[in-house]
Amino acid sequence: MKKIIILSLFIITVITINSCGIYSFTGGDTGNAKTIQIDYFPNTATLVEPGLSQKFTQDLQDLFLTQTNLNLVKANGDLQFEGEITGYRINPMTATAQQTAAQNRLTITINCRYYNREEENKNFEKSFSFYHDYPADAQLTGGILDDAFEEILERITQDIFNASVANW
Repeated sequence: MKKIIILSLFIITVITINSCGIYSFTGGDTGNAKTIQIDYFPNTATLVEPGLSQKFTQDLQDLFLTQTNLNLVKANGDLQFEGEITGYRINPMTATAQQTAAQNRLTITINCRYYNREEENKNFEKSFSFYHDYPADAQLTGGILDDAFEEILERITQDIFNASVANW
């Protein structure tokens, strides 16, 4: 009788451990894909910020490498991303009583094309955009620029991830 109980517990434990392996806490569903290709996103916006293209491309690659089990390749990836930075603009957002800007908004827009060689019905071309507000009397350099990039690019890369492989 004791052997049956131990054997039953062992079988239940093995089934539980194996069944947990099919879940992904990130929600990423890469299907049968094994590789991912993320091409460089050039900055074609009217206003060009040096280093933005490299930072965005690297952030997108890092997100997919940490959230999925895909291998990054330079060509012929099962999943492929390409596109360009199409917008980089600064607009005044709120005014003071003296009719001057109290706050500015940096908005970055990225056009992204996604190709899934395993399931072509999931291919898309979409524009993703997000913003960061900062005081109008501050210069958009140094730490303020770094904070803006971090907030904006984190949101855009997550939106691209969700649109392409997340099942939310």
